[in-house]
Amino acid sequence: MNRPFKNTRISLVLAPLLAALVLAGCATAPTPPDAKIEVPTSFKEGAPDTAIPAPQGQWKAAEPSEAQARGQWWLAFNDPALNQLQDRALAANPNLAVAAARVKAARALLRGAQADRLPQIGVNAGVGRGKSSVVDVGVPQGTNVPVGTAWQAGFTASYEVDLFQRVANSVDAATADAAASEAAYRSVLLALQADVAQTYFQLRTLDAEVELLNRTLGLRNENLQLTEKRYKSGDISEFDTARARTEYNTTLAEARGLKGNRAQVEHALALLLGQAPAVFTAPSAPLTSASVVPAVPAGLPSALLERRPDVAAAQAQMMASNARVGLARSAIFPALNLTANGGYASYELSDLFKWDARTWLVNAVLSMPLFDGGRNKANIARAEASLEESVASYRQTVLSAFGDVEDKLSSLSAVRSQTEALDEAVVSARRSADLADKRYRAGEDSYLTLIDTQRSLLAIERQAVQLRGAWATSTVGLIRALGGSWAPAVSVASKD
Repeated sequence: MNRPFKNTRISLVLAPLLAALVLAGCATAPTPPDAKIEVPTSFKEGAPDTAIPAPQGQWKAAEPSEAQARGQWWLAFNDPALNQLQDRALAANPNLAVAAARVKAARALLRGAQADRLPQIGVNAGVGRGKSSVVDVGVPQGTNVPVGTAWQAGFTASYEVDLFQRVANSVDAATADAAASEAAYRSVLLALQADVAQTYFQLRTLDAEVELLNRTLGLRNENLQLTEKRYKSGDISEFDTARARTEYNTTLAEARGLKGNRAQVEHALALLLGQAPAVFTAPSAPLTSASVVPAVPAGLPSALLERRPDVAAAQAQMMASNARVGLARSAIFPALNLTANGGYASYELSDLFKWDARTWLVNAVLSMPLFDGGRNKANIARAEASLEESVASYRQTVLSAFGDVEDKLSSLSAVRSQTEALDEAVVSARRSADLADKRYRAGEDSYLTLIDTQRSLLAIERQAVQLRGAWATSTVGLIRALGGSWAPAVSVASKD
């Protein structure tokens, strides 16, 4: 006669669980957001008729490959000193160490989120002493309830059945956060490598300018001695001597000013290497026309989305926000928690582990909110707003990446065309300066003509040196804008 009642009781207990399982079948994870980005088929400044040709090919969907090594792209410059500086920066730069620590923290959070997928098991042991009331023990009023000591030892276990993907969405969000932190680390690394290279080339450019001014200073000194000699012989007036002395001191002041600028750039390079400027000295290494500057192909815009670490970080942040929308939505559905406790309990320590002292309890608790004042809906709205923000941020990052590459391509193209035109001007200016010097020594031209010609030569030669440095730094900037080593981008384009 008890069986029908027992079956009915079991059915009533399992009814909420069965209902939850039915609802779970209707719950789905949030669909990946669509950023609706229009990817051009080629870069405008990398068209075939410009100085930097872009490989032609069909558009391809972005498949993030930012986890690939950026490659030792600076080896293409064939500069052992630059290679050594890159190694030192990698080993000691504090900002890179900060980014690496953030990656470790994000990975730890991910492991913490993944732990919720497994049962949580623990042990406990303790002793308690206290006195219960007659109501607690169910005896008549006035009964003396003695003070008692209770010894306990056992284990606990708990497990959340992930009916509505609360745990799964939490893990997905933590996974995306870890991916974003890793991409941010690669972005910091790439920026550091580019900064080291550009600062190094700026330093070498200043070395070349200082060397040029030192040569010019020697020429000014020769002119000064020559004018003083001719003045003493009565060939020229004191005016030419004063002008020669003025030009010499002006060039000397300019050379000293450049040395001060070089010191500041050297200090910046020391900081990038994680060293105090006082203990770092970079030897003079003027940038010459023989210095190797590699030609970097622009590749395809679709490949840019795969290579840029900042784009990968923005995409990962967008996916993390998407997972948190699912996490917020799961809070309005039931949660099923399974718990178990087992062990021993006795009033005497000697009896603690006897068979009749054993105790256990198993619970299956299904809970869901009925009224929370709109808190869960507010959390969902906040998560959805955060997702909208991350989608817009991702689109802006992609657009900025496209613009960055276009700017670098345009800058590099302009530098190359300027250099080609200026090379011819340098040859002509040197020829003019040589002829002016000969005519002045022969007494056929005035000193003003000589000075004007030499000033023009110095200005053109300095501009040529600066363009040489700009070519190198612009190339590094393009490599950085493309996301590092360009070899993978070339192979992707060649397959299309």
